Amino acid sequence: MKKPLILIAGPTASGKTGTSVLLAQHINGEIISADSMQIYTGMDIGTAKVKDEEMQDIPHYMIDELSPNESCSVAWFKERVNYYINLIYSKGKIPILVGGTGFYINAILYDTHFDETKADSAYRSELLELAAKKGADFLHDRLYTVDPVSAAAIHPNNVKRVIRALEYYHQTHMPISFHNEAEKVKRTENVSPYDYTFFALTMERDLLYHRINERVEKMVEEGLIREVQTFFDKGYSEDLTSMKAIGYKEFFPYFKGEASLDTCISKLKQNTRHYAKRQLTWFKHQADPIFIEVDKYQFRSDLIVHKMCTYLEKYC
Repeated sequence: MKKPLILIAGPTASGKTGTSVLLAQHINGEIISADSMQIYTGMDIGTAKVKDEEMQDIPHYMIDELSPNESCSVAWFKERVNYYINLIYSKGKIPILVGGTGFYINAILYDTHFDETKADSAYRSELLELAAKKGADFLHDRLYTVDPVSAAAIHPNNVKRVIRALEYYHQTHMPISFHNEAEKVKRTENVSPYDYTFFALTMERDLLYHRINERVEKMVEEGLIREVQTFFDKGYSEDLTSMKAIGYKEFFPYFKGEASLDTCISKLKQNTRHYAKRQLTWFKHQADPIFIEVDKYQFRSDLIVHKMCTYLEKYC
């Protein structure tokens, strides 16, 4: 029998934090963050990380797991989340995923398998040298001979993905397209190891954008600039995965004297709005979510949770 799993997803400023905490209190649940950037210590304001006082004694997991100069793969993320899911089950409680990052959410909901392949720096260097000497098309043609499906899906100029596909074939003797298709079928057929209920918090688009702009202004007031400067002063590279996060990457030009602070803040608002739009598009095409228009409930967590409980009667 499948065990229950609840997911609450939504763009920035949709009220996920308050709603998830209140729902956890109602159904004897504990919360796991499905945000791929809240795993980094010190990245608090820019990721809208839940504050201690907001948790209201509800345990939260997948927060402050890594240093910002450490890398994180989706395979690691999924394995770690699965550990916490089972930990919560062992307490007789219900895990609530709150996010977040679409690709990571899919990996958990559908138990995506990532065939771990060890990095082969010599082979990768060989491929990079071939691309430099003979061009991207030459490398792409090599991929076509072993995995025409992947070659058709990957643009020749996307050398990084071409090399990844060639590495996969080199190490497993199997086209990566076979693996990708198997995972796609699982998602299409809605095959999940969990009895999951997926709530997507939404609202009228103009209102969402207004709330995002207000959220950014509040982050700045709370010290976002100082938070990012801490990483800049430590010499953290813009190429780090953590520093590519929205809320951080926008301010590096300011600290390098390449852009004004107002320009960077405006860019952050724009990037956050664009990301929210992509999230909403993802919701509409994934996992058959239950949409809850939070503005119709005056953004009140108690009313939103009451609505959720109409779908969760056996738990509420």
